[in-house]
Amino acid sequence: MKRRLSASVKRLILLVVFLTMVLPVMAACGSGETSEGAGDGAGEGRLRVTATTGMIADAAKEVGGDYVEVVGLMGPGVDPHLYKASQGDIAKLEQADVIFYNGLHLEGKMTDILVQMAKSRTVVPVTENIPEDRLRILDQETEDPHVWFDVRLWMMAVEKIRDTLIEADGEHKAAYEQNAAAYLKELEELDAYVKEQIASIPEKSRVLVTAHDAFGYFGDAYGMEVVGLQGISTASEYGSKDVTALRDLIVERGIKAVFVESSVSSRSIEAVIEGARQKGHEVVIGGELFSDAMGAEGTPEGTYVGMVRHNAETIANALK
Repeated sequence: MKRRLSASVKRLILLVVFLTMVLPVMAACGSGETSEGAGDGAGEGRLRVTATTGMIADAAKEVGGDYVEVVGLMGPGVDPHLYKASQGDIAKLEQADVIFYNGLHLEGKMTDILVQMAKSRTVVPVTENIPEDRLRILDQETEDPHVWFDVRLWMMAVEKIRDTLIEADGEHKAAYEQNAAAYLKELEELDAYVKEQIASIPEKSRVLVTAHDAFGYFGDAYGMEVVGLQGISTASEYGSKDVTALRDLIVERGIKAVFVESSVSSRSIEAVIEGARQKGHEVVIGGELFSDAMGAEGTPEGTYVGMVRHNAETIANALK
């Protein structure tokens, strides 16, 4: 009996020693106090930002740098016009200090959720500061939300992101200003590059035919005629008359290439191509463009700059 008691005491002592060593480590891990986060604004000290589209998330990362933790809701190939927020998305929105969205009805029904969120946290449409006379007004006074295709307009959205981060986290104002200045310079260079690419296409061939009318700002900014089978929203329906009208335009104008989009089914464009072929005119798919969503993370097209460069190069190579 005496020996068993001694063994039990020994086990108890070992357990106490073990817990004394392990619990402080577990507490440090749980609090986010890691060597990687020390001194660089990482961990819990960072401003939590949730963005709807990949383009906005990318801009927030560029401007926020080490002082923000950015979560994007809509990944590669996701159509924001048709997007429905999941319970997981609601949680990401509720956990955010700042929420950025495009506005101009791009997010569709999700806009109602964002308006409700604005009652308890900072919720900002990044297109808010773009002058009304710079927006494309469509049927029934509807505004075209695809402003990121004009790099100069997107620079205004970046400035809005910068100003919002400064207001939310004034302690790191200098860093946000410095990051934004560097990124805006990169966007100025991107704007010049796109102009150069499109200028290399013979003027009569500067006709961009796509699945839906997302590239209107691109056409206005860089001198291209843009024709989409569907309207500005993929939620709009298209019918046989639309396919026939676009087929006839392609045949009459002798257009040699049309384009599919990463976030839109290619079925509609393939119907147009087949219709033109039946009329004796051969037209090919000139490539895949990124319209409402960027490419996969880790690829050049997975950033806003890389996406725009890809689109400009793809269009130029197919049409010149």
